[in-house]
Amino acid sequence: MATVKVCAGVCGFITTIYTESEDMQEVAIKIESDCSHIMAMGSELDKVDGYQECFAQIGDGEVYKIARKCCKHAACPVPSAIIKAIEVACGLALPRDVEFKICG
Repeated sequence: MATVKVCAGVCGFITTIYTESEDMQEVAIKIESDCSHIMAMGSELDKVDGYQECFAQIGDGEVYKIARKCCKHAACPVPSAIIKAIEVACGLALPRDVEFKICG
């Protein structure tokens, strides 16, 4: 199981992503968010094949397909965070924080 909390930035929206996999491949996803667009993503994204998602080219997996339809901001970090949570749930990555620092 992996839980990822995303503080998206200036929008102020907080998203929590919960992923779980019993077989280290099929991943169940639950998303809670202050953002209605991310909640729309979550309503369409309940289970994925973790290997297909993690080894797809950027933009080709199911997560980004749904993000293109629902997410209204290209720089939103949530789709990437969903992939990171899937990686951890499948044992394909260690649970380590990712951080953006805007210095400008």
